[in-house]
Amino acid sequence: MSFADTTSDLNRIARDLRARVIRMSHAGRAPHLGSSLSCIDILVAAYWRCLRIDPATPLDPDRDRFLLSKGHAAAALYATLAKREFFDASELINYNVAGSRFPEQPSPRAVPGIEAATGSLGHGLPIGLGMALAARIQQRDYRVVAVMSDGECNEGTVWEAAMFAAAQRLDSVTVVIDFNRWQATDRSEEVMALSPLVDKWQAFGWSAVEVDGHDIDALAERMNGTPLEAGKPTAIIARTIKGKGVSFMEDDNNWHYRIPNDEELRAALDELGVAADA
Repeated sequence: MSFADTTSDLNRIARDLRARVIRMSHAGRAPHLGSSLSCIDILVAAYWRCLRIDPATPLDPDRDRFLLSKGHAAAALYATLAKREFFDASELINYNVAGSRFPEQPSPRAVPGIEAATGSLGHGLPIGLGMALAARIQQRDYRVVAVMSDGECNEGTVWEAAMFAAAQRLDSVTVVIDFNRWQATDRSEEVMALSPLVDKWQAFGWSAVEVDGHDIDALAERMNGTPLEAGKPTAIIARTIKGKGVSFMEDDNNWHYRIPNDEELRAALDELGVAADA
């Protein structure tokens, strides 16, 4: 469980993770930086306040399961797992290096803490439902948390899985949607009619709520309060900002594919209050 007790502790961790992810993008020449930065606070809430996990026993059959369905933000998950001491943070220098344990999108069991290959959008939730059914069959009480992107909700597999979860009353399942309002090429609302997203999930038989996706305490409270209704899976719509934490990256969709140059790296770290050589 958690070893960060205060809000300031959590915010410091989130700041350090953002700095780490920006360095990883720069060094590994890897894109998807904006998408990684938008979900950092969700990961901090999950890994420091919610998930029942032990980095020393990452395959404990009773552990909670976490799936980053938006696998293009793998840098954020790698940085989080390193910070939680699933492996040594020095290994992150190998992010996006050919043949390393840290591909741009996660591979199952490549490093401790990665539950499944994700990144082909729309599959994290169905995988999670299989895990939840396994828990029911094996009479285990672990929870399943899947973090999805808003654009991922375009996928038909998401809604097929949503109907199945409701039919099976899988209330051990929670999805957190990183609603940063952007997809690869346009505003999410202009690509597909997502709104009203809370109402859509509720219509599919889920309990659904909105939350500030950068308020770590509020996120943790919502995650720890699940299921919101007995017998219903839970959807948490987290309102976020793509590129959160660096002013010249925030809400700028160019950072879906851009990689920071040396000057931008220094400017971002300065803004975060992190020394370039830290």
